[in-house]
This record gives sequence, structure tokens and C-alpha cells, in this order.
Amino acid sequence: MQSIGIVTDSHGGISQKEVRRLRVKVLPMPFYFGEDCFYEDISITRKDFFERLNSGERVSTSQPSPDAVMEIWRDSLKEFEKILYMPISSGLSGSCNTAQVLAQEEEFAGKVIVVDNGRISTPMHRSILDALELIEEGYSAENIKEILEASRDKMAIYIAVETLELLKQGGRISGATAAIGTILNIKPILKLNVGLLETYKKSRGMKKARREMLEAMKQELETTYREYYDRNEVHLLAATSADEATTQEWLDEIHDFFPSMEVLCDDLSLGISCHTGEGALGIGCSCKPKRF
Repeated sequence: MQSIGIVTDSHGGISQKEVRRLRVKVLPMPFYFGEDCFYEDISITRKDFFERLNSGERVSTSQPSPDAVMEIWRDSLKEFEKILYMPISSGLSGSCNTAQVLAQEEEFAGKVIVVDNGRISTPMHRSILDALELIEEGYSAENIKEILEASRDKMAIYIAVETLELLKQGGRISGATAAIGTILNIKPILKLNVGLLETYKKSRGMKKARREMLEAMKQELETTYREYYDRNEVHLLAATSADEATTQEWLDEIHDFFPSMEVLCDDLSLGISCHTGEGALGIGCSCKPKRF
């Protein structure tokens, strides 16, 4: 039996190919169209999801059931002595807090280590890669949790969305703001930092929003994360719910703006896309966690 395994949820946006390569287990997160429950890559495709979303169907997200969480833990503990469970940030969902309670049950106590380092989407993917590196370096599961959570604030991501309608449905903006924003072609840029999603800026059109995000990221690297950037310990990240051509244009812009940096890019999970809609684009960074 191997020592430490990793379990995460589908909000990390990691592809099934990457899941198999990394040998991590992923808990599918549920969402609903009306009363019907769906699971990403299991009961609905991305194409069908966006067709239903764009047709105006009401969509909502939900936590996984405790039984589903415990089932994947039990399955993983057949292969590993301990597991690191790395779910969506507690700042964005109650599922992390639920997991922390479940991990205290007798069968999981001391075996399931819940990591809450404020991550979602590509930053979560990057944290999983960090955790795998730390496992290879010989750190214990408890120490890896401590190291990852100590670097909780060493991350930022900016996301620009094409539509304001889903933000209105989620209660983040008013109906009047959404209506005016649509008429004026306003594209809000949201900032995710330490697990909280906040409005950063509003731009006239997606082209300007993309430029604003690139400038914001450059500012982050030159100020907030300068120490890590100078040591080549910053990972550049991207995320998308746009089509393939638009995503490639966005990646080309990022490469032109940061020619010396590699970019890790993932599709936004369908659970996240329930809130951002189709066409969202993001850029972010995550710093290498400091070792003991």
C-alpha cells in the first residue's frame, strides 16, 4: 500500500486524461437544471451543458452528498495509508466544512487530511501538482496540509465574463445593473483571492477586459509576488469557458505578454460555469509553497 494519495473535486477543472496521468481521484460535483441533477463528464457533456444554459434554463449548484464523499474516501484508502482531500475553497462552498466534519469520523480520523488553501479551478490544479511534489520530497500528509495552507494567500486569479445574467441570478448584481451592463457591453472582471470572489473592475467589451486582466497580472508579479517572481517560483495560470478558437487567442495574448513564462490552462468546470456562463476567460498566478 502506498503512503499518501490525493482526492479532489471536479471544481479543479482537471481533464480526465490528466487525472489518469497524475493518479488522483476526482469527486464529481453536482449541479441542477430545474429538478434534474447532473455530474460533469458523467451525465452531461460540455456541449449539451452550454446549449441548455444558453437557452435560458435555470441552473444551480449543490454540495456533494456526505455518502458520495465518504465513498470516494473509502475507495482511496484501499490504495493509500492516508489521503489528502483537496476540495473547493471553504470561502466559495460549504462542502469543505462538511468534509472537515466527516474526516473526524472514527474510520477516517488520522487518515483523511482535509486541505483548505482557498483554491478553485486552475489554482487548485496547481496545488495538486504542488502536493504531488511534496509527497515525492518525503513530507507527511499533515506537513503538506500545513505547507499548502501557509501559502493560502500566495495566489490570485482574474476572470472576465461575457454575460451578466448568471451573476444576476446568483444575486451578485441587481437586475437593473445587469440590464444596463448588457446595453453598454459591460464585461465585469472578477478577482479570486484567498477563496473569495469579488468584483475587480468593469470594462467596455471583452477585448478591453482581456487587456485589463493582463495589466493586473503584470502588476501582481511586479509588486505582490515580486519576491517569488525574481526566484522563478511563480506559476502562470489560465482558465476558460470559451470555445477553442477564443481560448487559443487568449493563450496567445498571454504568451505575448509574458513570453518567458509557461502557462497552465484548464477549462472552467461546469459547476463554475453555472455562475460565469460561456465565454469566460481568466488569468492567474500561484506561488511555489515555501518548504519547512
